[in-house]
Amino acid sequence: MIRAGRRWGQSRPQPQRLLSRRCQHNQAPEEPEQSTLLRQPSWSVRSLLPSTSATGENADISSTQLHHLFRLSALPPPATADDEKKIMSTLSAQLHFVREVQSVDTTGVEPLRSIRDETPEAYRETEVTLETVQPFLGKEEIRGWNRRIRRKKDAILEENEAEGWDVLGHASRTVGRYFVVEVEDSSKK
Repeated sequence: MIRAGRRWGQSRPQPQRLLSRRCQHNQAPEEPEQSTLLRQPSWSVRSLLPSTSATGENADISSTQLHHLFRLSALPPPATADDEKKIMSTLSAQLHFVREVQSVDTTGVEPLRSIRDETPEAYRETEVTLETVQPFLGKEEIRGWNRRIRRKKDAILEENEAEGWDVLGHASRTVGRYFVVEVEDSSKK
């Protein structure tokens, strides 16, 4: 059966493997070198998954609940009992994973607003000011009766410069004034 969720405000027991270890003596701990820290991972996603022996023993979801979920999602039910067992074990592992992630104590951790650098230096670097926009404002002009802002047309290349450009210079294979693209014929396979 699916376990009933806890009410808001109730604390969950915290698993020991997810909590950080506290220093047991009054001295400041020595900082380990980066190479020793990166040599072995400190945790694994597998630690959040149930053990292989536990997946089949305590089923979080019953067969009737699984069929109900299939009916709600408009999916066809499993064809065989073996398929049903595989789906139930996968769903049980996923529910266990979600419970383990939800049980992590996140007090004092700011929520992630976006996946980007949110340091004050990054904000200063991406801030749009008049100095950063000034080169682009110089490339605009006001034209017409309605005073629309238009980008100035850059100086047109002279014909000699355009004629001197070798269009086929980087082509691996050419025939006359054309480049050749080799395509594998799928009908000959």
